[in-house]
Amino acid sequence: MHTIRFRVRTYECDAYGHVNNAVYLNYLEYARDQYIEAHGLDYQSLVASGSGIFVAEAKLSYLSPALPGEELALTTEPCEWGAAFLVLGQKLWGPGERAVLGAHMKLVWVGPAGRPTRIPALWRQSLSTEA
Repeated sequence: MHTIRFRVRTYECDAYGHVNNAVYLNYLEYARDQYIEAHGLDYQSLVASGSGIFVAEAKLSYLSPALPGEELALTTEPCEWGAAFLVLGQKLWGPGERAVLGAHMKLVWVGPAGRPTRIPALWRQSLSTEA
């Protein structure tokens, strides 16, 4: 499991005074980037080769609001593998271990032809181990 910590910025909040629901997708993407980097993988090299990782499905459960200035912890871990996809479980926690958000993000590896392709062995091996 990989964890990042960050603070809610005021401009991420809506008129109701809490983090806007769309902002959570940015948090999740940033955490996935950090997860990949922590495993020693270079996403830009994958892109330069003509391949990529696309979000095919996003399931978010909003559990409690995050507020301006709060420090949040966001965990990321693999929970399901397929030949060409990986489902990451991501959980966002607020102060006092308050559950803020739960997410399952289905990522699909796409090759140079723009079609799903097998996850490269190095990526599968690296993301399967603790960082």
